[in-house]
Amino acid sequence: MAKPNKRLALNANLLFDLASGSDIAHGFREAFQQRGYFLEVGPTVLLEVHYLHEHGTAAQRHLAATALTKILSWKIRPFDLKAVEHGIAEQFCLRLHRKGLLPVEEINDGLILAETALAEIPVLVPSDRHLLDIEESQLRLCFDDADLPMVSCFHPRRLVQALR
Repeated sequence: MAKPNKRLALNANLLFDLASGSDIAHGFREAFQQRGYFLEVGPTVLLEVHYLHEHGTAAQRHLAATALTKILSWKIRPFDLKAVEHGIAEQFCLRLHRKGLLPVEEINDGLILAETALAEIPVLVPSDRHLLDIEESQLRLCFDDADLPMVSCFHPRRLVQALR
């Protein structure tokens, strides 16, 4: 029997939810880590947080500083990609925009989906609607067309409810 993949990827919004002290975000983190899941963030997520730390509003800078300071104490692991995989992620992102699955201004979310797939992490945990609202069958076709493994998006509240 295949060993289950106990890895979940997080997006920047979830890191900001953790930094703001959100009970939902921390409840999710604690529940899944107690069950042996590894919570991970890819390069684009870290770049987003760093960018907002440098260029965001005062509130964004504060949340970004908190996230960057506490990410390791929250036991969230960063992952990176090989150089060629960054190009694959960019092409996948363009495909999502051409199909109208993500708004043009949400370039990073397409990259994050691709990075998650390339890292072979089956689930991305965002807290923002435009990722959660993508029609799964259309998303699956995009992943299939790009020869990438499917990544499903679930809100942290929904995942915690699934544990019960």
